[in-house]
Amino acid sequence: MSKSNEDDLREVLDNAAQEIAKMYPNPRTWQSWMVYLLERLEAQAIKNPAYAESFKEMVVSLQDELRNRLKTGGW
Repeated sequence: MSKSNEDDLREVLDNAAQEIAKMYPNPRTWQSWMVYLLERLEAQAIKNPAYAESFKEMVVSLQDELRNRLKTGGW
């Protein structure tokens, strides 16, 4: 079975998360890296006007997921 682009991306993100956690073991410092990633993704999204609104929708969805995580303890 061959890997999909999504599998490749998941692997890259898993590796990045592990490296960040190794370098900065305190989760409080991870926020700046999450914000950095979102800034970079937004910069890519706004290059195509069709994706600019989708990015905003994704951020709202992310807020909902974070609220759910805090309330229920699960993703």
